[in-house]
Amino acid sequence: MTIEARLAELAIELPEAAAPVASYVPVVVEGGFAYVSGQLPFVEGELVKGRLGENVTPEDGQAAARACGLMILAQLKKAGLLEKVRRVVKLGAFVNSAPDFTGQPAIANGTSDLMVEVFGEAGKHARSAVGVPVLPLGAAVEVDAILAIDMD
Repeated sequence: MTIEARLAELAIELPEAAAPVASYVPVVVEGGFAYVSGQLPFVEGELVKGRLGENVTPEDGQAAARACGLMILAQLKKAGLLEKVRRVVKLGAFVNSAPDFTGQPAIANGTSDLMVEVFGEAGKHARSAVGVPVLPLGAAVEVDAILAIDMD
């Protein structure tokens, strides 16, 4: 089954891939890997802003992380790589967190669970989930990815 067919089966519609907000490219391919720059959470075209433990609930944080994952998939599709993914190798989740918020791993599950839904066993990955005091544009979450891809 293709990834596009799997997305349709799951009733997942990918957003339009976001343009970079600074001097970088969304995806770099090198040595059999695709490196996807940090993606921000857009839900219905609006950036999810705020800080976990302050004005964003854990449920909304998880949904924001899922939105980051959808944007990662959208960037891969735009780069013509979505069907070439062999394995999700590593995700880096950055969570805009109040000083006493320690639930970053649960927030990052929003992206992690999506990758397993879409890629099955190949979606299981290594991961970092880090609390940070601020993210670009005030985003609640940012996630980057490293994926092994077929080079043929």
